[in-house]
Amino acid sequence: MTSQLNQPDPENFAGGVIDLPAHGVTVTAEDLKVRLVLAADFGGDLTVDASTVESVGQAVLQLLLAARAETEASGHHFVIQNPSPAFLARIEALGLSDRLGLSQTEELQS
Repeated sequence: MTSQLNQPDPENFAGGVIDLPAHGVTVTAEDLKVRLVLAADFGGDLTVDASTVESVGQAVLQLLLAARAETEASGHHFVIQNPSPAFLARIEALGLSDRLGLSQTEELQS
């Protein structure tokens, strides 16, 4: 059995908000994965705040896609709130807006 130092408090995940890092790279994806798994384990709706995202890489996007699929398969809602312009531009460029539930990107059309 492995033990983790500073294990997150489950109360922060059940129905809580997970903040994405400013730079979502492979290194930061591991922490995000832990937080998303804990949120899934405790069930309920999942809200991800993308307001401070300046760049987002493949690993983070894969985790978000998997989290949305898992959350919705469990009968709960997955929401990305306050997506930054950089986040929106990246998912739009990759054609992931619909798959992440952000099909309305008026900010990009101005």
